[in-house]
Amino acid sequence: MIRVLLADDQSLVRAGFKALLDARDDIEVVGEAPDGTGAVDLARKLRPDVILMDIRMPGLDGLEATRQIAADPELAGVRIVMLTTFGLDEYLFGASGFLLKDTEPADLATAVRVVAQGDSLISPSMTRRLVAEFATRAKEPHPAAELDAITQREREVMTLVADGLTNDEIARKLYMSPATVRTHVSHAMTKLGVRDRAQLVVLAYETGLVRPNWLA
Repeated sequence: MIRVLLADDQSLVRAGFKALLDARDDIEVVGEAPDGTGAVDLARKLRPDVILMDIRMPGLDGLEATRQIAADPELAGVRIVMLTTFGLDEYLFGASGFLLKDTEPADLATAVRVVAQGDSLISPSMTRRLVAEFATRAKEPHPAAELDAITQREREVMTLVADGLTNDEIARKLYMSPATVRTHVSHAMTKLGVRDRAQLVVLAYETGLVRPNWLA
């Protein structure tokens, strides 16, 4: 059973997420917090597997709450998925995934399972928003010399990450195990000096490894 903590200042949002997740046989909502302070306190008390954390909350917001939880060695096993209406500047250390608040119910449950297994994710809808935002800020890809640091297989995996695929989906597409995909993603991030999948997606577009429609 995957134990989930909900942190959102809107009670109706929490109630909706709770109803969706509790309807799954393998997921249980064990606590709810209306702000970041409550999220940190309940994380320490309940030790959930996954926290769905809204970014904007009164008092201690989701960003600072995530920093505090990620910095606590006793909470190393707690995974955090940020819920956002989107903004490039909202990425930070400590979060395991990013979802838009209008994510489909089935995608929400899948995200909880993926993160609980130790993977990181950006939902396909989040990737599309990320690319759209990037497209408004950039004009042409810069030379991709840094991609020489990664292998051809790592490039293939990076391309699929930029398409919004999860590790399991990439594994099926490339006929390899999810563990091997995780290794390729980790190696690519280390070699390229990026801290999360969001930055990996941006770099894929910046270098022209993946070209969005606006450059077609």
